[in-house]
Amino acid sequence: MGVQYNRNPAAIDALSPEQYKVTQKNGTERPFTGEYWDNHEPGIYVDVVSGAPLFASVDKFDSGTGWPSFTKPIEADHVVEKRDRSLFMLRTEVRSAHGDSHLGHVFNDGPRSEGGLRYCINSASLRFIHLDDLDAEGYGDYKKLFQSGGQERSDRGINTAGGTGMSEYKKAILAGGCFWGMEDLIRKQPGVVDTRVGYTGGENANATYRNHPGHAEAIEIIYDPARTDYRALLEFFFQIHDPTTKNRQGNDVGTSYRSAIFYLDDEQKRVALDTIADVDASGLWPGKVVTEVTPASDFWEAEPEHQDYLERYPSGYTCHFPRAGWKLPKRAEV
Repeated sequence: MGVQYNRNPAAIDALSPEQYKVTQKNGTERPFTGEYWDNHEPGIYVDVVSGAPLFASVDKFDSGTGWPSFTKPIEADHVVEKRDRSLFMLRTEVRSAHGDSHLGHVFNDGPRSEGGLRYCINSASLRFIHLDDLDAEGYGDYKKLFQSGGQERSDRGINTAGGTGMSEYKKAILAGGCFWGMEDLIRKQPGVVDTRVGYTGGENANATYRNHPGHAEAIEIIYDPARTDYRALLEFFFQIHDPTTKNRQGNDVGTSYRSAIFYLDDEQKRVALDTIADVDASGLWPGKVVTEVTPASDFWEAEPEHQDYLERYPSGYTCHFPRAGWKLPKRAEV
């Protein structure tokens, strides 16, 4: 909003030992001990080092973790996300873009209706400014976040690839062989906000890699409908895997590796069937599409070692690739 925020040496000097440990040494406060984990007052949370607005109370929710949790930042360019391989696991660190302060981590287990993300943030990284004090503190422009009971929001959602974001994301569930390669390619598509791999369409609950009878290896995609749509995702899906081989992709054979579209509503079903008809009519693949189109059911998230696999092992196994020059035309209207 026209204000310049910068890393402030005086603010760093004024940090408490706990704040310094968290923001400057990438520390983590103990759960249920921070100042704001249970704060329900209306207002915004700013970077304790630069003063940049980071999160708003209208996007705060009780995650039960003991840390302040938010579904999105106020301004997408006020935070940066980095891969964090500490503690023998892969996580996504969240830092202040202007203060270069460690804030916390973002996870994909947030409210699905709000995009599915949980920004898990240390209280020690934040300063809370009450709604009543926004004008006096120089943040009056952000009072609009609280109009109409907090429902009026500008397009300042998560923005991973430029352009404007939006608060209401949509979901797609697809299967096309080994989920490592599928996720690695789909995650990079414009408008894709988040992905996770897992098992769906099978017989048992709580499916795992070693116990998922009838389930397909699948990818759950959260996307921004302001920047892409279901049809575009399906066109790319049909470009990166062979939809004409039943229960097989590359060297992987079995029902786990079948081609499938798990639709969430009648509109997704209509678009799926229409896209398949276009693929068959195009002749881009040598045989007929055998992709299943079936209602979505429970999606069981795969083990951590399968998430973001090819980001951690860039030379790992995959049988997926975009076919050069592959562009799906719309079939002629009859």
